[in-house]
Amino acid sequence: MATFILIPGGWQGGWVYQKVADLLTTHGHKALPITLSGLGDAPAPAANLETHIGEAVRAVKSHGDDVVLVGQSYGGMVVSGAADAASSQIRALVYVDAYVPESGDSVWSLTTPRFRDVFIAGAAADGLTCTPPSHLDPRCRPHPIGTFLQSINLSGRWREVPRKTFIGAFGWEGSPFLDLYRRLSSEPDWATHAFDCGHNVARLKPEALAEILLAQV
Repeated sequence: MATFILIPGGWQGGWVYQKVADLLTTHGHKALPITLSGLGDAPAPAANLETHIGEAVRAVKSHGDDVVLVGQSYGGMVVSGAADAASSQIRALVYVDAYVPESGDSVWSLTTPRFRDVFIAGAAADGLTCTPPSHLDPRCRPHPIGTFLQSINLSGRWREVPRKTFIGAFGWEGSPFLDLYRRLSSEPDWATHAFDCGHNVARLKPEALAEILLAQV
């Protein structure tokens, strides 16, 4: 039995993975969708990227040595940091239309001008959190802006995880991940998959995503 730790993207909580988690548990595995600090009922405007990485590391370390760590969008930053801290316990990393940072990168540095404008506009009210874009699910919460701005510090140990997969979603305009998908497709230690759907893969393609996740075990 594997444990799938599922990290959502910006503004979202663990609820975004519910259908995927149900499919994984049906196959006898454990699925742990995470709601990071500030994205649930309790506000945490001072949370930063290091806060969220620490939460993911604690989840990994409490679930043995057979962990598949999954990150959607912003969650790619979190799973990279967690894998860097606990690579020996992780059997696979799966990036779902997500940022794959090098040390010193941030969401701000990796994203496009369009999304930087979204962050600036969203943080105008209090300067601490970024309001969800209006088209997102009403369960979304203001996202601590520090998590988008803080640079990640990586030793490179995350690359020791034996299986690394990137899923690119090609059915939406303005994606900051298309060049990343093309680059990783040519790297021998990565597996890549392309979906013709919008960015929110866990909600739009839960069965296809679960199939890729189950293939990691």
